[in-house]
Amino acid sequence: MPLLGAVIKQGLKLSSQIRLRFRSPAYYQKKELRNLMKKAENTAFGKKFNFSSILASPDPVSEFQDNVPIYNYNSIFEEWWHRCLAEEKDVCWPGHVKYFALSSGTSEAASKHIPVTSEMVKSLRKASIRQIITLGKYDLPASTFEKGILWLGGSTDLKRHGGYYEGDVSGISARRTPIWFQKYYKPGKKISKEKDWNIKLEEITKEAHKWDIGIITGVPSWVQLLMEKIIAHYKLKTIHDIWPNLRVYAHGGVSFEPYRKGFDRFFSEKVHFIEMYPASEGFFAFQYEPNVHYMKLIVDNGIFYEFIPFNDENFDSAGEVRPTAKAVTIEKAENNKDYALLLSTCAGAWRYMIGDVIRFVDVEHANIIISGRTKHFLSLVGEHLSVDNMNKAIEHLSQVLDIEIPEYMVTGIPYEGTFAHQWYLGTNKAFDVDKARKILDDKLKEVNDDYAVERISALKDVFVQAVPSEYFYEFMTQKGKMGGQNKFPRVMKSTQAEEWKSFLAGKI
Repeated sequence: MPLLGAVIKQGLKLSSQIRLRFRSPAYYQKKELRNLMKKAENTAFGKKFNFSSILASPDPVSEFQDNVPIYNYNSIFEEWWHRCLAEEKDVCWPGHVKYFALSSGTSEAASKHIPVTSEMVKSLRKASIRQIITLGKYDLPASTFEKGILWLGGSTDLKRHGGYYEGDVSGISARRTPIWFQKYYKPGKKISKEKDWNIKLEEITKEAHKWDIGIITGVPSWVQLLMEKIIAHYKLKTIHDIWPNLRVYAHGGVSFEPYRKGFDRFFSEKVHFIEMYPASEGFFAFQYEPNVHYMKLIVDNGIFYEFIPFNDENFDSAGEVRPTAKAVTIEKAENNKDYALLLSTCAGAWRYMIGDVIRFVDVEHANIIISGRTKHFLSLVGEHLSVDNMNKAIEHLSQVLDIEIPEYMVTGIPYEGTFAHQWYLGTNKAFDVDKARKILDDKLKEVNDDYAVERISALKDVFVQAVPSEYFYEFMTQKGKMGGQNKFPRVMKSTQAEEWKSFLAGKI
């Protein structure tokens, strides 16, 4: 047994078994908000909203919610963050912002500039270390901890604009990896700088036979593409023919369920799938132990969370938050209810709506799942179809028909005076479209009562079109969203849906 691996494994095991005195998530969250406001009270934002007075009040949390408005990206950028890009200091956080994460999410055409402060970089690193520590709970060989870690992220060759740099948040993080980690980090500095995602995948494929990888982390769609390339290039049966010690795949960004069937064929040995929740705005949660389907929200790492009940009272049919919307803090959140996530962070985001929708499975222990996005939610006639519903239906369909559906999209279309749903299923295996339509429709009726009711009345029909999987990636490339944290939207509306249809028309 390798000595270093044995020592690391034992250390992780002991660390994961340490039980500190339990404090409620609400305790840590109140402390985080106080610390954030204390740090930012002399910034332009802190002065406008009188953080000093809020901190001195008997109930700082309520005062904060009553006095600071809810922001989305456009509103906070137009009022505040554009000043950070102009290199003004002390705007929403003390000092200059040196890094900006470029993010378009899955629905916006133009890139967003998300501030990344030195405190946020520390927060990202701290969360990553905590996740690594949880590996002590898994039944892993000691040798795993001496193997390479393939981090499939954005380019570390950041673009400089005057006094700041911009790029993918994963590239910002990887650019500042500790010296001790660089021995294990793959694909290494040279390949990590590559901006062209297709070239990056080719370079990794060429070097793959030189590495002994134990852990992979990255967005499922791009990791799947890489594995397919490596297996084809070296004429392998599975990825374990070249990386026999691969035991962990840490994934995030999208639900893994539509990809699970496709990933199973890549492996001949047991691989642990571990979910995490990183974004351009921070690292929010990760799977804390094996064999669970939820993540633990990180409540003491420079981020304060609020939760807007995701319902018709607070959001319109386009997923836009209503002016009258009210958010709750974690002690008032309830299990099994959907909430749009609000963030206040050590990067100068304040009551910022990230666009994700989460659901608590256990509020007391801050255990959550991601149930969708505010804009990736289809409710043309009151069917209230969430991405979580869609993922369950797609997973069921792939099992029944024994096909892989790594990508899919659904949009609403006018039909017979009301509406219908149009599904596009990404797969390279032929299937009975009519049968698939019925399976999808029946499963959605089962998991969503509102959908079942509307299918009897206003939602007239469901249509399914098979699309080669590579078309989804080609469309992303055409839109300049290849690789990194970019992912294909599960719901398209208006202009974006028309662009997709025009793209498909050009392929036929």
